Amino acid sequence: MNFFFVLNGKSLKNISLLIIAAFFTAWFLFIENLAQIPVFSTKEGPKAVYRGEKDLALTFNIGWGDEKAVPILDTLKKENVKSATFFLAGSWAERHPEIVSRIVSEGYEIGSLGYTYEEYTDLEDVKIGQDIAKAQEAFKKLNVKEVTLLRAPTGHFDERTLKIAKRYGYTVVHWSVDSKDWNNPGIGAIVENVKRAKKGDIILLHASDSAKQTAKALPLILADIHQKGFKIVSVSEMIANGEAQSTEIK
Repeated sequence: MNFFFVLNGKSLKNISLLIIAAFFTAWFLFIENLAQIPVFSTKEGPKAVYRGEKDLALTFNIGWGDEKAVPILDTLKKENVKSATFFLAGSWAERHPEIVSRIVSEGYEIGSLGYTYEEYTDLEDVKIGQDIAKAQEAFKKLNVKEVTLLRAPTGHFDERTLKIAKRYGYTVVHWSVDSKDWNNPGIGAIVENVKRAKKGDIILLHASDSAKQTAKALPLILADIHQKGFKIVSVSEMIANGEAQSTEIK
């Protein structure tokens, strides 16, 4: 027995519209996903780290504010978290030497967030270098040693930033999981954003005062990480424990 499908002009038009809509939806999702690739590197030159091979790295950016860093440090201590990386703006560090001292004394790693929290992709090369150097000097005065990691202040960087950072002895570090806590989407949303983390991921969190919900979300984040059996390490430990991954600038 043979079966035949008869399509009239209207049906063909509807099917064509569905195919076109499906194509554009798939293309949009592809582009959106491509835009989320969070790190760049030059093919032969310096590279930026955004994830490793195993474990998880918690990273906290601090650019300004007086209230949120201490509660986060308290939570890490209470939850017996021994490793984390704090990326500090040099100007903030100068104004909060006691918190910087606590971060160091409790064994956490410090990375640089530049000095004045400027958009590096908008700056001339010499200005980027000056900002990195000024932060470097601020950490030196605070007796913070071996700061070898740099995160672009706003998260945006290009090939120039990578080359200048390398010149000053830094490895640029981005992230593979964004908690979006900076947007204050709600404690539950922050936790859900981090829950998708897999081994090797570098998680972006904030301890600036603009991130008003991070301190309350952190215990829930840590509970989920512990339940999944992930080990929390610093970014430097993650780099040392396996090969870091990066992508090429186009």
